[in-house]
Amino acid sequence: MKLVNVTNSHSRLVKQQLESTDAVLVKVYTAGDISVVYTEAPRHNELLLVNKKRAIRASEVDEIKSHFLKKLSLDSYNEEDVTEIENDDDGIVEISIPKRVDSVQ
Repeated sequence: MKLVNVTNSHSRLVKQQLESTDAVLVKVYTAGDISVVYTEAPRHNELLLVNKKRAIRASEVDEIKSHFLKKLSLDSYNEEDVTEIENDDDGIVEISIPKRVDSVQ
């Protein structure tokens, strides 16, 4: 699965997220029919996966989550603290990656 950065095409969403949340970085990607919003905040990182056509498969969630976790420093989070909330009816998956307390500045 190839993730394509399409942040520039979603400037309104990015601006809204930066203004109304604790986010310091927002990026938007696509992977076929799946849109991925990656948000970085002082105490956590979030991934929001959306597919308006169908439910997102577990293998797709795992692949996308793995892609983003590889980009993070291993000492910045605990893998057992990573949580997933799935709403198959809406084709939405939210992945929360809390930062380790000792890595938050």
